[in-house]
Amino acid sequence: MRSPFIRSTAAVFLARIAIAAIVPVLGCQRRAPGFGAFPPPQVSIITVARRPVPEVFEFPGEVDPYRRVEVRSRVEGVIEQRPFTEGALVKPGQVLYRLDKVRYEAAFRSAQARLENARQTLERVEPLVAQHAVAQQEVDNARAEFAAAQAAYDQAKNDLDDTDVRAEIAGQVGRTRLEVGARVTGPADLLTTIDRLDPVYVTFEPSSQQLLQWREVPRWRSLIVPGSALRVQVVLPDGTVLPRIGVLDFVAPSLDATTGTQEFRAVFDNPDHLLMPGQFVRVRLLGFTREDAIAVPERAVQTGLGRQFVYVVGRGDTVQTRDVKAGPWAGDQWVIDLGLDPGERVVVDGIQKIAPGRPVKPVALGDSSSAPARPGATR
Repeated sequence: MRSPFIRSTAAVFLARIAIAAIVPVLGCQRRAPGFGAFPPPQVSIITVARRPVPEVFEFPGEVDPYRRVEVRSRVEGVIEQRPFTEGALVKPGQVLYRLDKVRYEAAFRSAQARLENARQTLERVEPLVAQHAVAQQEVDNARAEFAAAQAAYDQAKNDLDDTDVRAEIAGQVGRTRLEVGARVTGPADLLTTIDRLDPVYVTFEPSSQQLLQWREVPRWRSLIVPGSALRVQVVLPDGTVLPRIGVLDFVAPSLDATTGTQEFRAVFDNPDHLLMPGQFVRVRLLGFTREDAIAVPERAVQTGLGRQFVYVVGRGDTVQTRDVKAGPWAGDQWVIDLGLDPGERVVVDGIQKIAPGRPVKPVALGDSSSAPARPGATR
């Protein structure tokens, strides 16, 4: 028979074991409701709404000189000097070519002598008419000779002056076609060209389909005429935007039958010569606005498996995927043609933390240009 002390000690030991077993269970029961459960991830959303959205159209373009002048000689002769550098900027009146002057100087001196003789003859016979010392016919002949001599003198002087071939406009001179020692036969020989570089033209060619789209909207139709409020922007080959805006100044009267396009031309100031003839650029047309459009930030639209979709926060703040048809760009926004209705909440930021069918904590996107999300709004 065990002593009372042994029985008491055993009872205490068993009680401690029971308590030790019960405490973890109670602790587990207290933690059970939150054990393994995480709060819904926070995502930034916008509530889509119809609003005016600027629409930008972009086309390839080519730079053309504002004016291109062909340099030709009015007289024939051998080139003695070419005092210009190919590709340099020239000023009006600057000498580009000098031709052999010997023949023209001789012709000029001869015409000068003839003119002087005719003047003296006329001055001698005119006073004699009043004295009836000479016939009127003789005076008339003297006057005709003076006029012919004056014409011959003017022609000889112009021919002599034309042996110096000068620039007619300011601009960039091209390559020379004839070098020193070559014979120029007259105006038929092209010597070089001069391109005026400030301002310059930029041409682009919208397709017939694009033209039909513009003409379907009355406000857009008024933009595609010369002198309209349309703003034309140029993106240079290195991706930078030209810091000047051009204006539309010419639209071809008809389509090109071979390409189905119509030529448009804008004019740009070009004091720094960033635009050069023959250069290819991107042309952006600013001023078009799509009324009652739905647009979302670019990063909200996902692409995968050949489709485009967005994440929409639906009833109970759960996430759903929604296939959409994206239209043109509008700055950092993407116009959605199909798939979204006004009032729907679209996830913009936090997409990597969500999955379809899971709850989220939606928060209005602070930097969105769309209408802010309404707390508790549901479809």
